[in-house]
Amino acid sequence: MLGTGIIQSFATTAKNFVGSFHDPARFVTVQYPEEPAPLAANYRNFPFLIYDAGDDPMGTLRCVACRICEKECPPQCIYIVPAVDEKGKPRKHPRVFDLDVSVCMSCQICVEVCPFDAIKMDQVFALATADRFHGLLLRKEDLAKPNSYYQQIHPAEAAEVDARLAGERRQAEEKARATATPPAAAPGAAAVQPPRPGA
Repeated sequence: MLGTGIIQSFATTAKNFVGSFHDPARFVTVQYPEEPAPLAANYRNFPFLIYDAGDDPMGTLRCVACRICEKECPPQCIYIVPAVDEKGKPRKHPRVFDLDVSVCMSCQICVEVCPFDAIKMDQVFALATADRFHGLLLRKEDLAKPNSYYQQIHPAEAAEVDARLAGERRQAEEKARATATPPAAAPGAAAVQPPRPGA
């Protein structure tokens, strides 16, 4: 019958309108930006760098400037320059870590290839700016966020990463302790005396 679809759509609208008075959870309009819309835990937008707790965020970055993410990035939006000491030897942290979010396509490949869990996907999406060149080029200081922030936006994923990193640190400490401690002599074994001169 002609017009059946229109009648059904009006009936659905009327049903939802009447039902919304009895169930406030059925309201679908979010007053953005006064009321931020809730985001799913697996929502991702642009990458950010993680640093562990400490007074010096730049000194506790997990990034060691291995540049794997820079090489694997499809749009080549990551630029890294490793830090060097006074003798010109590379140090295990980046001097420059830039991310051009105007080029980034949020593919998460940088997160997947990072062997140190130093780069993760953020949930910040309101990055509008009047300066399309410098305003959308995020520096190391802009990208660095504490591990507590990561635990807040991705709690399940952060808990798994923290547990794995704690286990790896514990294994490394046990290995270092085992190599530093000399092996104990077997009980009852006679000590070997060095030969006397002239013997």
